[in-house]
Amino acid sequence: MLEEEMLEKKVWAVIGANSNPEKYGNMIYKKLKSRGYTVYPVNPNYEEIEGDRCYKDLSSLPEVPEVINMVVSPKRGAAVIEEAAKIGVKYVWLQPGTHNISIMDLIEEKGLKAVQACVLVALR
Repeated sequence: MLEEEMLEKKVWAVIGANSNPEKYGNMIYKKLKSRGYTVYPVNPNYEEIEGDRCYKDLSSLPEVPEVINMVVSPKRGAAVIEEAAKIGVKYVWLQPGTHNISIMDLIEEKGLKAVQACVLVALR
């Protein structure tokens, strides 16, 4: 199953990570880290999250993540999918509310694999 295949990958980027413990971008980032994943927070609005350096985009990461976890609106997501495809990301994990028809079409067009599920539920 694609979900399990993605969860076996150890290098993730959380797109829309933030420092607000009430928000999913923060909860997901902390949950993945607590499970031993290498996780990069990506959000141009933050310098750091949970004491870790935060990156403005995927291209500024020190390595190409195996999976990107989308915690941004579809409106902001299209550019991220374009960049992910360009740098060689293969997997996209779409949190509830982060996808629409155009995002799904773009993911397919770029040849990426995607799941639509809550990673917090998957990691319970």
